[in-house]
Amino acid sequence: MPGRLGELLVRENLISLQQLQKAQEEQRKSGGRLGFNLTKLGYIEESELTAFLSKQYGVPSINLSEFEIDTDVIRLVPKEVSEKHQVIPVNRAGASLIVAMADPSNIFAIDDLKFLTGYNIEVVVASDGAIREAIDKYYGRHDTRGAELNYDEVMAEFDEDEIEVGGDDDSVNVVDLERSAEDAPVVKLVNLILIDAIKKGASDIHIEPYEKDFRVRYRIDGVLYEMMKPPLKLKAAITSRLKIMSQLDIAERRLPQDGRIKLKLGKGREMDYRVSCLPTLFGEKIVLRLLDKGNLQLDMTKLGFEAKPLSLFKNAIKRPYGMCLVTGPTGSGKTTTLYSALSELNKSTVNISTAEDPVEYNLHGINQVQMHDDIGLNFASALRSFLRQDPDIIMVGEIRDFETAEISVKAALTGHMVLSTLHTNDAPSTVSRLLNMGIEPFLVTASVNLILAQRLARRICADCKTPIDVPESALLDIQIKPNEVGSFQVYKGQGCATCSETGYKGRVALYEVMDFSEELREFVINGASAAEIKAEAIRLGMQTLRMAALNKFKEGVTTIEEVTRTSASD
Repeated sequence: MPGRLGELLVRENLISLQQLQKAQEEQRKSGGRLGFNLTKLGYIEESELTAFLSKQYGVPSINLSEFEIDTDVIRLVPKEVSEKHQVIPVNRAGASLIVAMADPSNIFAIDDLKFLTGYNIEVVVASDGAIREAIDKYYGRHDTRGAELNYDEVMAEFDEDEIEVGGDDDSVNVVDLERSAEDAPVVKLVNLILIDAIKKGASDIHIEPYEKDFRVRYRIDGVLYEMMKPPLKLKAAITSRLKIMSQLDIAERRLPQDGRIKLKLGKGREMDYRVSCLPTLFGEKIVLRLLDKGNLQLDMTKLGFEAKPLSLFKNAIKRPYGMCLVTGPTGSGKTTTLYSALSELNKSTVNISTAEDPVEYNLHGINQVQMHDDIGLNFASALRSFLRQDPDIIMVGEIRDFETAEISVKAALTGHMVLSTLHTNDAPSTVSRLLNMGIEPFLVTASVNLILAQRLARRICADCKTPIDVPESALLDIQIKPNEVGSFQVYKGQGCATCSETGYKGRVALYEVMDFSEELREFVINGASAAEIKAEAIRLGMQTLRMAALNKFKEGVTTIEEVTRTSASD
């Protein structure tokens, strides 16, 4: 249509051919519609262009600057849709919604609006510039980022009718869900939850429906805290809003779904939320994992490594081939450690491929592949493909089965560096896990360079850190040596505004690094148990998770409670 519009304007002598060519050149440079660029360059007045379009399409024109649009009408069309199609809802009359458009021939936009709102769409024409101003004016009234809002203010905007939205899950139709999800207070409440979680330093948001209540919890520094309890009857509207933002099917409430939300926070900062939707007995539970690339720590020296374990790990990953395994429970920072290792190895002279489920952060210069089990793209099949892609370094998100383990071992034995994770409690038990999967002991000893187990312990808040006295018996119970008692000061956080009264702010990683020496390889070949392997590794100088935790405790970084929470006694 832009080309046709330009021709018609030239034919009607409203612009010259040279002006059309200059406007088209500007359009190629800066984007936007042709009409917007013609008015921006001053070749035609907005009113003149609107009158021409009105006559051309046989639809009425409207001067949006002289028209006040009702807030209830604005709510019918989400801001994203309005910006995408450059339309603005103007009025509602019975089963019809009147919308202003710069291009009334855009039937895709009209069909989209009809499906989204459930109304018949009647079109009036307005200039591009007027529609842009109207979008800024009306959608700007509702803080789409949720900034500086608080829970009480948002809840005060709901009246009883709005809180009734949702009802019994089985009785709500999709159109009602869509409308309720786009109500301004619902949008504000969801934005408040997303932004508040960032401000409080949460790693996950849990939105959970139960029989008689509905709660929102944040995981902050590894521990869940209840933050708010919205009215139960809002659960369908909140769930639907999050599913719309994640581009999930809001009509599907019986099967789990996964999606992603990208939030722009200004100053070039972006936050990704990985969204998981799970049907439970009383509705859908939604968990959002916050992925802040700006806070991704890729410098190994700042992760919490002590000098010797860091040196062992760096040496192991820089060998020309072999396997380095990182173990620990979900949320223990395995991915961050692997990404920091890849960042260290990422040079223009090496080919790095990763198989991840899901890809959490995009890393420049690394070929990252997202797994899709439903179409047969799993870790094993991705690994096979990688070996045909001339790789130097391969990262496998997780070794879950014999097939993946077998291909990883073969890759490590044929000149490739393989990095991966397993879910085991400590480094020595990882050997037993590989053997239980069916990998032969001689293959384990030939392929594995190093096993690293890790945990995350909460740091004492620096703003409320206070010295405390602890009974000698309590220190001996956590395996402090008798000759060390009294040689260091014990601290605890009293709780303040900085740490939301928890006494903790931030986390530090604890590492147990087991390097495969010749002595350890002999132990594995001879069928030693995990306990025997651990004892031998300690004799050879391995620092266990408990030892790492005690070091952080003696340095005044963490507390007794965190030592016992994050590590088992040796």
